[in-house]
Amino acid sequence: MHPSIDDLIGTARVVALPLVSRFRSIDIREAMLFEGPAGWTEFSPFTEYGDDEASTWLAAAIHFGWGAQPPVLREIVRVNATVPAVAASAVPSVLDRFPGCRTAKVKVAEAGQTLADDAARVEAVRRHLGPDGRIRIDANGAWTVDEAERAIHALAAFDLEYVEQPCASVDELWEIRQRVKYMGIPIAADESVRKAEDPLRVARHEAADILVIKAQPLGGIAAALQIVADAGLPVVVSSALDTSVGISMGLHLAGAIERLEFDCGLATASLLAADVTDEPLIPADGRLEVRRVVPTDHLLVTHAAPPERRDWWIDRLRRCHALLAE
Repeated sequence: MHPSIDDLIGTARVVALPLVSRFRSIDIREAMLFEGPAGWTEFSPFTEYGDDEASTWLAAAIHFGWGAQPPVLREIVRVNATVPAVAASAVPSVLDRFPGCRTAKVKVAEAGQTLADDAARVEAVRRHLGPDGRIRIDANGAWTVDEAERAIHALAAFDLEYVEQPCASVDELWEIRQRVKYMGIPIAADESVRKAEDPLRVARHEAADILVIKAQPLGGIAAALQIVADAGLPVVVSSALDTSVGISMGLHLAGAIERLEFDCGLATASLLAADVTDEPLIPADGRLEVRRVVPTDHLLVTHAAPPERRDWWIDRLRRCHALLAE
């Protein structure tokens, strides 16, 4: 079933949720929620994304709210903590928001910061997690190949699980993977999968050891599962700083993947200072339950976006819906 634009607008709620710490250069996360026959769903492409890219996120929202979902193979998913590009002194308070998580993804290569800042942050995470904790770093494609090689050498002392999107292009990922292969540190691709016209190019060019996949940017659970099947690489399911409604979509994706070797980046509701439900998807003992989320009315009211922002999202919804109809 493909809902009409009136069907979508009829239940649409736009929220603006504050973050605990600045993340992806934003302090407020906006999202649009709908209620479909299958349950609540989320449409939340970042505001800077164009309509072509955002329409893929709408396809995912429609599929989760109006379509049939694949069977869930696991009801519990292990998740990782996410550490923004904060000062090393702030690391313990960040990690305390992710109870029981044995793995942490640490943001590095932040504009205006140095490799020394990254090293101090990663060292603080290692100290907090102890020797048995797992640390992965994420540069969001900000390094050149030479910068990535230098940084990986500098941070390897902290026993890295993998390095996520160290460089921007597929060719650069391939080159840095060749340079550090002898170190035994895998390379993971995120942006090169979810923002690419050809998400399988990374796998075909042997530019990564691991794929990081997100349900919304890839067009929904079914589309993401097809990419997993075609790529033949281990995957990590992650979120896009969603509300708990959007994270539920990611959890259903993680629950449907046959082979899930790594902790997933689906605990990011812990980065929000507020959510849309009284039962948010916050980890317990480093795990999340695969379940649907129903927003709480008073939270939708409390965190409703200003009227001008709701109008902006409705206009965007109309344009993206028209693109899907084409």
